[in-house]
Amino acid sequence: MTFTRLLNCVGLILLTGWSLQVHAVSEEALLRGVPSLAPMLEEVTPAVVSIRVSKTIPTSNRFFDDEDMPDEVRRYLERLPNFGRNLRQQPFATGAGSGVIVDAQRGFIITNHHVIDSANSIQVQLHDGRTLEARLLGSDASTDVALLEVEAADLVEIDLARVDTVQVGDYVVAIGNPFGIGQTVTSGIVSALGRNGLNNNNYEDFIQTDAAINLGNSGGALVDMEGNLIGINTAIISGNGGSNGIGFAVPVDMVAAVMEHLERDGEVRRGLLGVNIIDANPDVVSALNVNIDAGAVVTNVMPGSAAEAAGIQVSDVIVEIDGRAVESGRALRNIVGLMRRDQEIELVLYRGGERLSLNARIGSASGQAVAEAERPTNRTGLEGTRLRNVNGSQHEFADQGVEVLAIEQRSRAWVAGLREGDVIIEVNRQAIEDLGDFDELLAGSGRFTALTVLREGRRMLFFLS
Repeated sequence: MTFTRLLNCVGLILLTGWSLQVHAVSEEALLRGVPSLAPMLEEVTPAVVSIRVSKTIPTSNRFFDDEDMPDEVRRYLERLPNFGRNLRQQPFATGAGSGVIVDAQRGFIITNHHVIDSANSIQVQLHDGRTLEARLLGSDASTDVALLEVEAADLVEIDLARVDTVQVGDYVVAIGNPFGIGQTVTSGIVSALGRNGLNNNNYEDFIQTDAAINLGNSGGALVDMEGNLIGINTAIISGNGGSNGIGFAVPVDMVAAVMEHLERDGEVRRGLLGVNIIDANPDVVSALNVNIDAGAVVTNVMPGSAAEAAGIQVSDVIVEIDGRAVESGRALRNIVGLMRRDQEIELVLYRGGERLSLNARIGSASGQAVAEAERPTNRTGLEGTRLRNVNGSQHEFADQGVEVLAIEQRSRAWVAGLREGDVIIEVNRQAIEDLGDFDELLAGSGRFTALTVLREGRRMLFFLS
């Protein structure tokens, strides 16, 4: 399902929202027995700005640009006061959003990509009423983050929180400019962490909050009770465009990583590890006979990739990158996608039950950091598939195993990923020599079966369930 269709189906509205942990309470308010967020907000709200953009609406004037118009007529029209200018004048649309000052000295403001996308001009209104022209330093649609720059004195910046300290249930505050009515503060809690799947082509690790977020909150701040920024509000799920208590914010660690790219290059030049992956869920772990709780299972290593150069193999389970835990295929994609090209990294993985460390250098990419994560099919069986024993003298890449002679499209094995010409060499990581071994291991396998395959000399991993 495309992102546009998702918007139409569930009413996902881009508009930004962040969570804030509330713990600052004035002494006077406590003495009165009335807790208040006012002291914290007094320090934080000057760092949140309103953003107005203007965009040209593409149009064409078929009358004035008509190639068949006689030259005399064209010259006559051009002599009329303002006639030609008015005919060619492009209408403008305006929009409103929010932003957060993250570096007062350099005038850096973070907002959403969708707030400033295709803007002809960007104006920032500060909390004290000043209006400034902003310059776009860079923008990244895949994370919905943009970096602006303004020149002004006496700016107030917001401190960044440590996202690894944020927990579900923490109190948070969302600050922004809903519906363009002016700065507004709403409160709630962190409802969930690590939300994804709103757009599978993007890099997503959203903080979900029930703090009221509405149109115009996009690019605003989600802060904790100490007034530290934990996220940038970006979207809600809504059936009518209003807040239903399901808002999403880009976590501040992702924002900081993107900001580094945008400041340096004006864009995010994503790296590539060069693997296809699936989540190491309990069924997959059982099939591979690996004693781990989470990770990313390598199902394919791309020829000439950074992964191949580093020695990563099919069936490896990656659990760490540079000390950061990898709990899923999407986590691996998010981490690698925000690393610099040519960056040296250390990978921790499990291979055949043994824990290994490998060094790799992130390669270049066009668009995606790690190949799209594959998902094992829920279908089972090999109906519609013809197999035969491999004869080493007749096969280019294998001396033993089971070759797929033919396979029906849309059959269960096809959906699992098998193709004509594949040679199955392992079942649940146990080597097979012929159909006898294959049938024996397949019969003793559980609900989930891992098949290691040679395809044109490359090892790949598929799952039957």
